[in-house]
Amino acid sequence: MSGGVDSSATAALLLSAGFDVVGVTLKLWPQDCVSRAEDKCCGPQAVMDARSVCAQLGVPYYLVDESAEFQRTVIGYFADEYKAGRTPNPCVMCNQNLKFGSLLRRADQLGAEFIATGHFARLGKSPEGRTLLSKGKDPRKDQSYFLFSLRQEQLRRAMFPLGEKTKADTRDVARECRLRTADKEESMEICFVPDNDYGRFLEQSHLVERHAGEIVDTAGRVLGKHDGIEFYTVGQRKGLGIAAGKPLYVVALDPATNRVVVGDDSALESTEFTVTNCNWIPWDEPPALLTCAAKIRYAAPGAAADVTPGPGGTARVRLHEPARAVTPGQACVFYDGDLVLGGGWLARGR
Repeated sequence: MSGGVDSSATAALLLSAGFDVVGVTLKLWPQDCVSRAEDKCCGPQAVMDARSVCAQLGVPYYLVDESAEFQRTVIGYFADEYKAGRTPNPCVMCNQNLKFGSLLRRADQLGAEFIATGHFARLGKSPEGRTLLSKGKDPRKDQSYFLFSLRQEQLRRAMFPLGEKTKADTRDVARECRLRTADKEESMEICFVPDNDYGRFLEQSHLVERHAGEIVDTAGRVLGKHDGIEFYTVGQRKGLGIAAGKPLYVVALDPATNRVVVGDDSALESTEFTVTNCNWIPWDEPPALLTCAAKIRYAAPGAAADVTPGPGGTARVRLHEPARAVTPGQACVFYDGDLVLGGGWLARGR
């Protein structure tokens, strides 16, 4: 329970459906760092709200310290990806390692059969008995993209009571139960970067240090200097600090040379790329060729693609139309309509 309206409504819905409910909040920050997340998913106000909702519903509540695991598997990953010239997706890693990793182990200790969260996604069953993942009913709130890496053993024990509801429905549930979180404002940024300035977070947390390098064009000509590739991402235009006769964008980051490569808008377009560490949900082994929709970032619509799974959890993706700013390190999730087929991580290279 994050202390927000979604997890609060989830608890209320499960209780009304006759389940024995236990509320759990994961404390993700060490005590001396909690001010960074003052009103986020483990800040003091969030904990107070979650505890209050559980007291009102009459269910047990636990605050569980997972700060060491969060630091290792989410914050550490976040910094390492930027150092490697990739743009991370910490929400996917938090779901995989914390909410459906550490929390599942805690559930076993509590004798709980399922983990329920406030994600807007749906679950189903295949004729072969595999658990399937689909988009949530509300297209504006669908969060299936962030759940693509969950394995069968995790999905089998998951429950998403909000999957068939819209955000407005969810608030109505909370209002009907007179929960204090019913009209609470939702947060859209990364929970541990409350001002959305990830570069400042990395620097102030002593996870990266400034180190000068060159900004070059696609022909290798030096156009300016930068303070470290960690402060840039593919597709970025603002903050380059160089003058040119046309708009320039970051088109690649090279950790080996500490170079930021820039080019015009056309240099951002890609039709083919590789995806690594793929997780396939409907099958252990996917078909030799998939024609589906490939979603290269959460806010992007799915693009028609032919996907060829390869050895070692890789897949080669060929888009039917060029896509802009295919960003290494981001998740690429494959859909057949609403059904999540699987996904992986965008690799460097065109």
